[in-house]
Amino acid sequence: MDKPQLDQEIFDLYDHYAHNRIDRRNFMEQLSVYAVGGLTVNALMEYLMPKYFSTLQVQPQDPRLKSEYIEYASPKGGGTIKGLLSRPAGNTKKLPGIVVVHENRGLNPYIEDVTRRAGLEGFIALGPDALTPLGGYPGTDDEGRTMQSKRTRDEMLEDFIAAFEYLKVHPECDGNVGVVGFCFGGWISNMMAVRVPDLKAAVPFYGGQPAAADVPQIKAPLLIHYGALDTRVNEGWPAYEAALKENNKTYEAYIYENANHGFHNDSTPRFDKDAAALAWQRTIAFFTKNLK
Repeated sequence: MDKPQLDQEIFDLYDHYAHNRIDRRNFMEQLSVYAVGGLTVNALMEYLMPKYFSTLQVQPQDPRLKSEYIEYASPKGGGTIKGLLSRPAGNTKKLPGIVVVHENRGLNPYIEDVTRRAGLEGFIALGPDALTPLGGYPGTDDEGRTMQSKRTRDEMLEDFIAAFEYLKVHPECDGNVGVVGFCFGGWISNMMAVRVPDLKAAVPFYGGQPAAADVPQIKAPLLIHYGALDTRVNEGWPAYEAALKENNKTYEAYIYENANHGFHNDSTPRFDKDAAALAWQRTIAFFTKNLK
């Protein structure tokens, strides 16, 4: 369907659905309020759902990259975790590493694509799948969210800390490792900054914030991205910023005007092309400064 002009309330409603605060049936019932004229509920649903394979920026078999699925141990988390490892093809030098952390639905094609994008920028990037203990990303976000809700976020945090440890000693990595994460992955990125003293850089995209009491433990510089319309997540930012300032932490923060939660995800209508491009440009520059 052609791109319609949607009320902000529709994006807010989708946010509730995408974060398991309402189920699919409730979502469709509430969405029906906005189905007017020729715009049916099914048409709205189709428009709002991710279009992964038509929006990939870097194809899985891109010859510029060496990409493969690997497994690593996560003794405190999920046992053995599968992840996509991507780096420039033909590279002979050790590279800085980036852990790429998915949203609340597992390692879907968008996050795999982001992992490959990081690889093309001259990093060795690892995108783990925290759904591995439950069988891995199931192919749809609805099923992925249901599966991920069966694991605790603290248990999954251990999986991503283990990914950092795996990447740090990988023979193709120079030991300098950062993290970037989106939504749930943004919270993971913040918490890895708290938990991992030798993390070199953390870039949370619209992620939940750590408790103020945890902020003194942060060693890594932070680059923090928020969408101005993402009022739910942004509520926690003033207290987080106050704690960062009080503890003299190194951080940069950007709030992107008229951007929604998930604005970097180019597979859904919440995607904001200009904000996503600028945020990613800043992210790569930040990693280049702090990892290379």
